[in-house]
Amino acid sequence: MSTPSEETTTDKHAGGGAVLEVDGLVVRYGSRTAVDGVAFRIARGEILGLLGPNGAGKTTTLSVIEGLRRPASGSVNVDGIDALRHPIDACSRLGVQLQSSGFQPELSIEQLLRLYAGLYGVRLTRATAREALDGVGLEQEASKRLKGLSGGQAQRFSLLIATLHDPLLLLLDEPTSGLDPQSRRSLWQRIEASRRRGGSILLTTHSMEEAQAVCDRIVIIDHGRIVATGSPAELIAAHREDPRVLAIAHGEPTLEDVFIALTGSDLRD
Repeated sequence: MSTPSEETTTDKHAGGGAVLEVDGLVVRYGSRTAVDGVAFRIARGEILGLLGPNGAGKTTTLSVIEGLRRPASGSVNVDGIDALRHPIDACSRLGVQLQSSGFQPELSIEQLLRLYAGLYGVRLTRATAREALDGVGLEQEASKRLKGLSGGQAQRFSLLIATLHDPLLLLLDEPTSGLDPQSRRSLWQRIEASRRRGGSILLTTHSMEEAQAVCDRIVIIDHGRIVATGSPAELIAAHREDPRVLAIAHGEPTLEDVFIALTGSDLRD
């Protein structure tokens, strides 16, 4: 049984152009500039990786796109909608999976599923809710609360909630952090299914291997500024002769070698 979002075939994923356009984004915390002139775009059906060390400005950028924080300057357009002027319309086109969820702890996962389906305007009966849970391997856990799930189960459930309304743009913050290989593979199969339906994905990850394998393009951000953009292959090709890359590469350069060369090897908190 497909989930409700997998059964939906509407015109909202049709057409070309950018699903997300971020331009000149500046965010300050007091005297500190956390994001400094960030600009990028995501095309329909594209997976874009936003990579950077801790404190580079990734989460702050996501917070602005999600409508949780207002920038000092710059613009965010989601499917042609000015997200700063019309945040509700823009957010209705987003699906968000965060590292930590704010789900109501007293509800079972079946109750949570039906609650969020109602909030998204998705019709979901008791039977279709069970079938949707079965589609992510959680039908037997329907009566459990979220805290009773394993890490992989919780991540699969969170992704199910994020994709219930078949969003144009899926925002994923470290979606596979702490998961075993089987759980990671299951999550990426569902994410790829969203992309095949025309959805776009913006993700953050600290796994350079994962980013190299799944992302169409990469944006590397450091100290609030974009330092490199391109496909994984383009970034590796552009920097393969960089002395900083040659100094740390063991054999053929990887995306991780390029990332460390561009952002430094110092530990970040």
